[in-house]
Amino acid sequence: MTNSAQAAQPAAGVREFKMPDVGEGLTEAEILKWYVQPGDTVTDGQVVCEVETAKAAVELPIPFDGVVHDLRFDEGTTVDVGTPIITVDTGGPAAGSGGGDSSAAQAALETGSGAAAEVAEEAAGTEEAATGEEAEPEGRQPVLVGYGVATGSTKRRPRKPAAARDAVAGGAGTAPAASPAPVASAAPAASPAPVAEPAAAAEPAPGDDGAGEVNGASGVNGQGEPSAVAGSRPLAKPPVRKLAKDLGIDLATVVPSGPDGIVTRDDVHAAAARAAAPAAPAAAREPAEPAAFAAEPSASAGAARETRVPVKGVRKATAQAMVDSAFTAPHVTEFVTVDVTRTMKLVAGLKQDPDMAGVRINPLLLVAKAFLVAIRRHPEVNASWDEERQEIVRKHYVNLGIAAATPRGLIVPNIKDAHDKTLPELASALGELVATAREGRTSPAAMSGGTVTITNVGVFGVDTGTPILNPGESAILAFGQVREQPWVHKGKVKPRHVTTLALSFDHRLVDGELGSKVLADIAAVLEQPKRLMLWQ
Repeated sequence: MTNSAQAAQPAAGVREFKMPDVGEGLTEAEILKWYVQPGDTVTDGQVVCEVETAKAAVELPIPFDGVVHDLRFDEGTTVDVGTPIITVDTGGPAAGSGGGDSSAAQAALETGSGAAAEVAEEAAGTEEAATGEEAEPEGRQPVLVGYGVATGSTKRRPRKPAAARDAVAGGAGTAPAASPAPVASAAPAASPAPVAEPAAAAEPAPGDDGAGEVNGASGVNGQGEPSAVAGSRPLAKPPVRKLAKDLGIDLATVVPSGPDGIVTRDDVHAAAARAAAPAAPAAAREPAEPAAFAAEPSASAGAARETRVPVKGVRKATAQAMVDSAFTAPHVTEFVTVDVTRTMKLVAGLKQDPDMAGVRINPLLLVAKAFLVAIRRHPEVNASWDEERQEIVRKHYVNLGIAAATPRGLIVPNIKDAHDKTLPELASALGELVATAREGRTSPAAMSGGTVTITNVGVFGVDTGTPILNPGESAILAFGQVREQPWVHKGKVKPRHVTTLALSFDHRLVDGELGSKVLADIAAVLEQPKRLMLWQ
């Protein structure tokens, strides 16, 4: 009972870290990357993983010290908020124990102190553990982490012949250790009856489907041991079980290579590779089928030309937001084509201005400033719709969203209180916003609370589009590509820099007259940038 008490002791010191809500009411997050592995020491505040929510990628710090006991989910798994994702052993003895004690402690967490004693003794290689396991009553076989105990008529019987073979190789005699009777170890070495016992033990029990033969006969792992015998459950950690389920692999057919017969991730991948390898040759050797089956090869060929990408994270949130917006807010889009030659000259001049040194100057900056000027002249456009109270909520501030394409998908961080910023301040905020988005460091807070948005489709060589509103916002402006093209200027056709603007707005909040005035003001400022001073 001493070993049992020691094995069960760490259970009280194991703490769970649950998936937190890192956004505003988000319900799930995807684990992008683990920075720790079981056995690693962690300290309070250390980042253990990176997760992706519907709004941003966030690093999660652990809130306590200890040794990583288990990672509950693999990378790429979407986990609900509040679900434990990692366990940490904060106790003393288990943190520094060896490999055998660690295995015993892990079993103790799930199977109780009695089973833990058996596992601990078996891990230490004691003869008492082997004998005790053989004499254990039905229903008391220890298993690995979290799946209870499996009942059966045998208790790791294939391990006994393996031990016997090892004894023979070492010159210990031919005593048959595989006999189920406790007195088998005392049988004479020359007795002919026990010699046939290992062969009989290798045969499937009545009613068995042959799983034991599949696992044990081949000896692929070099030990001749099956991963599971008839009536028992293969030993594997929960992430490995999930991997096997995802790949369609039956763990009972996998040959284990881990310690104590545990199936590892590599074992599952190897089984999947073996299962997939014969598929093509089998198809080639298959005799001609009737005409009813003639379409089958083309169906499989068609499947090979398709790739299915799970919709999750930012793309999932964007898709849902666009559907909600498109079928909730009545959209109206208006267009205007404008000569922005003077604006392009102003951009070139600002790049040479010492007061603008160190900030990025581009046409988008002046488009943003023109939009803010138009909102100042027509504040009614900066509003939201309260469906519950049936009210229009007019905003006295502008959080200007900028749509940014990132490897994770399209995100829309916003510049807080953009209406109060000077041109240099707006330029700095815009440059920082874009850089942070491209590096994938945009926080959820930076993407919440937007009131209006600009999407710069011109960077892709597109003239314009019909943008969809972000949910809760009143307007979105699409800025098209600036092209040099023939334009009538002062009665003559001349090459001028021209662009097309598109303004989409919520027709519940903004009627055609108001929307037209806002778009016309934006165009007027870009055509004559001096209006930036006149209309302030």
